[in-house]
Amino acid sequence: MQETSKYTVFNIREYLNGQDNGLGEDDLLQVLSEFSCEKNPDVEKFAKEQSVEFAKKQQSVTYLVFSTEDAELVGYFAITIKPITIDAEPFSNTVKRKLARVSELSEQNHTYNLAAYLIAQLGKNYHNGANEHITGEELLGLAIKQVQQLQYLAGGMVVFLETSDEEKLLSFYKDKGFQQFDSRLSESAGREPHELIQLLKILK
Repeated sequence: MQETSKYTVFNIREYLNGQDNGLGEDDLLQVLSEFSCEKNPDVEKFAKEQSVEFAKKQQSVTYLVFSTEDAELVGYFAITIKPITIDAEPFSNTVKRKLARVSELSEQNHTYNLAAYLIAQLGKNYHNGANEHITGEELLGLAIKQVQQLQYLAGGMVVFLETSDEEKLLSFYKDKGFQQFDSRLSESAGREPHELIQLLKILK
């Protein structure tokens, strides 16, 4: 559990393992049922329909963010580890040296192959205006802080995420030190494929 003066972050496994005062899966599902994000249906669907199974299958771990003041669910994020391939050409020599420490360099096409921390989901809860109690910057900061705790335990230095090709979102992440390294087409069920921009950040 991660605590700040304003927020408490719960790993959903604390519910699933019954480690938090006897809370269980039914309690977790009740909490998740109160999450709403009309702006991004994929974020809402993951929270309500996939986060629990993904945690059980070791595919990712979801962290719920509550307001310390009133225990209101204000957002969540999910973290996992994924292999990525990075074209080294656009990056500075300093970044290339850091990437080389935790990757294999393909001399043939000059790409780095490595495992990195992925912030797989990131979303504020719009149910009853809960989103007004946390900023996107604060939510991202909590996710990065959690990744840094994992980094302390297991090493690594690269975190990445994927976002829609929207100027406002890209500017937000780039202002937080993320750099674009690739893109891919989404494969969300029930939705037309759309481009996702992949951005990474080197952790200290």
